[in-house]
Amino acid sequence: MLVEIMKFGCEERAAVTSLDVAETFGKAHDKVMRDIRELGCSPEFNAANFGDIAYVDSRGRQQKAYVMTRDGFTLLVMGYTGELAMKFKEAYIRQFNAMEAALMGKKVEREKGIAVRQALTKALQQSTENTRMHVHAYSTYTNCIYKVLFGMDAKQLRKKFGIQKTDSLRDCFTQEELQAVQSMECLVSGLVDCGWEYNQVKEFIQKNNALRQLAA
Repeated sequence: MLVEIMKFGCEERAAVTSLDVAETFGKAHDKVMRDIRELGCSPEFNAANFGDIAYVDSRGRQQKAYVMTRDGFTLLVMGYTGELAMKFKEAYIRQFNAMEAALMGKKVEREKGIAVRQALTKALQQSTENTRMHVHAYSTYTNCIYKVLFGMDAKQLRKKFGIQKTDSLRDCFTQEELQAVQSMECLVSGLVDCGWEYNQVKEFIQKNNALRQLAA
């Protein structure tokens, strides 16, 4: 069983797939799909708590599955009975709780990150870097931070996560990764305020990789 953080529209939520539910409860996937379709919930509830996804089966064919939130899952498994089914329900609820706690941690870090990015933007604007880099200082420094922490720039990270340029890259980071990015942004902001230039900052942060410190 696997509860993950997934996108529902523009919002990240803890969710599970119909494939996982079928495997865990020992049911045929097409029967779980039928159960979902026959729930009889309102269009509003259905849109908010169930979504279509595609997967490739063992024969290489693309098939349809559903992804569902905690509320969708709860409604679906109400009718699944038996001692073993109850143990699975309890295990799923524990996983949903853990994922929702992780999601809340990410939201807190994202909110902190707004102030951090504003401080870095202000530091660059008040330095000569923004003019020297033809108003591309923020993206240049951010790419440097990403390359130091992840070994990839923003474009490469977007490709890795399969997201578009208009999507928020930071939504794809874990709580610890967000903390590492923001820690390094604070460091860079302070160095720029002290008059350091790009090459000096780059060399310094390469020696102070926040993720390596975190892993240690």
